[in-house]
Amino acid sequence: MSVYDFSAKTLQGKDVSLADYRGQVLLIVNTASKCGLTPQYEGLEALYKAHKERGLTILGFPCNQFGAQEPGTAEEIGGFCSLTYDVTFPMMAKIDVNGPTAHPLYAYLKKQQKGVLGTEGIKWNFTKFLIDRDGQVVERFAPTTKPEDLQAAVEALL
Repeated sequence: MSVYDFSAKTLQGKDVSLADYRGQVLLIVNTASKCGLTPQYEGLEALYKAHKERGLTILGFPCNQFGAQEPGTAEEIGGFCSLTYDVTFPMMAKIDVNGPTAHPLYAYLKKQQKGVLGTEGIKWNFTKFLIDRDGQVVERFAPTTKPEDLQAAVEALL
């Protein structure tokens, strides 16, 4: 099994198979527009622009489970990301990452790479999962890990 076995909807409501990203390095991030960590969008976009030609794709998954910090509609989220941070990497539809309604992709990611002290649950917005070109989950990064601190890990997989 790999991340390629899952699909998700884009912010525009289009179904996308993650198999479409086969052969690329993926960074999957749960995002929020009204969080103290929201400025990480800027670093994520810089990381994406620096490495997309070599095969990096970042997938943003808005989530409203942490302090209700992503209350907007798909249109509002897309507008915010585009206008405020010039986000050009793919943004997916809002999902849950924890609990019984967690998106199946996130249930898988959490089992593959546990968090601090071996816990599976996502603790906050901007938890990051790094996926290799074979669709395997390589590493999990804490919400406070800045995108620029991921350079070496990303480059090692490109």
